[in-house]
Amino acid sequence: MTLHRHFKYTLMKQLLVTLLLMFPTLLMAQKYNERMNDEIEAYKIGFLTQKLDLSADEAKIFWPIYNNWQKEQTALRKERMQKMINYRKITEIEELSDTEIQNLIENSFSIKQRELNLERKYYYRLKSSLPIKIVGKFYRAQEAFKKEILVKYRFNNARPQPN
Repeated sequence: MTLHRHFKYTLMKQLLVTLLLMFPTLLMAQKYNERMNDEIEAYKIGFLTQKLDLSADEAKIFWPIYNNWQKEQTALRKERMQKMINYRKITEIEELSDTEIQNLIENSFSIKQRELNLERKYYYRLKSSLPIKIVGKFYRAQEAFKKEILVKYRFNNARPQPN
């Protein structure tokens, strides 16, 4: 075996060992993020339940609509994140053509429009199924939840606890 081949073989072996050692750490980080997302979602459900104070009949209507909305929002968020990852791979805007820059901006507008369309779609579903006061409480509770989560996670580094 030549010195060059030996060096390549050794380097590949070291790289493989390094990747195998890093895999559990990456897996743990992913599980931590999933656990945090689950924890926040559970907290949000408790928060909304308390703030909306739905009757049993209203809850039967509200929660399926809310759950479908969350599924669609999650899919759209994943798509947006994938596009952001692709965008971040570009180091300098100067490396792009004018058409590529326009496409990036148009894609951003498209995602924002789809988010707005989704918001509007579920607003109409809620409004046509529940009293408007409950819909109003829901939007107000969502804003209050966002503020509370920001305070708990950013400033206190505490885990949220349902009230």
